[in-house]
Amino acid sequence: MKIFSDKVFLLITGASQGIGEQIAKSFAPLLPAESQVLLLARNGESLNRVKQELPNNLMVNTVSVDLSCASAENLTEIFRNSVKEENISQFSEAVIIHNAGSLGNISQKTLDMLDFDVWRKYYDLNVFSPSVLNNVFVKFFNGRVKKKIFVINITSLCALEPMKSMGYYCSGKAAREMFFKVFAKENPDINVLNYSPGPVKTDMFHDVCKNVGDFEVKESFNELNVKNTVLTTLQTVNRLLKVLEEQKYVSGDHIDYYDSL
Repeated sequence: MKIFSDKVFLLITGASQGIGEQIAKSFAPLLPAESQVLLLARNGESLNRVKQELPNNLMVNTVSVDLSCASAENLTEIFRNSVKEENISQFSEAVIIHNAGSLGNISQKTLDMLDFDVWRKYYDLNVFSPSVLNNVFVKFFNGRVKKKIFVINITSLCALEPMKSMGYYCSGKAAREMFFKVFAKENPDINVLNYSPGPVKTDMFHDVCKNVGDFEVKESFNELNVKNTVLTTLQTVNRLLKVLEEQKYVSGDHIDYYDSL
């Protein structure tokens, strides 16, 4: 991979399962020796399981953290504990992949979304925490790595297309993606990608199939299952790697699995 020509610092959130786990397993073997990987998620036991499957020529750290309530100071401390500031210049690229997220309540219609606390908790995890984590990461590494910072936001078609009974998820993905689009405009030296992985066979996909409140949406998701057109995590992560390798997008773009570049 051309973007991984020299030592890399790679951070992946939500790395304990699903797409995040596959990103760790697919990206790590492509990293030059002595690169560093930092895996974040709430489930520390699952993170350690993923760590054991990564190449032993990398330095891999795991941190069990609830990103929805971690402060900028907490996040900065995580970086300081992972890599000494005087060693940052050894890295050619710093890559952050914002994968962590949740569906929220998918049984409700928008008229029933009345609880401020539910709104706040959803946005804390899905919008505010990736935004703050991103800013802490960039401030920590910007101007101190040899070449480039890459920011990859795992987004969704739901950031662009409304789906009934998915008001939290659609609005959260849209807000999160717009933050990274603005960030890309303000920071032209940083490579920003909003990657939409398509329908992927994960716990989240099965949750929609089973629990989404709108009948038409439930039917359409279950039809994907019946037709066996749901992607594997390996398929979508391989596509992400191809998009990064080819570099045919403009920083800040929304690129879907099915887009032709």
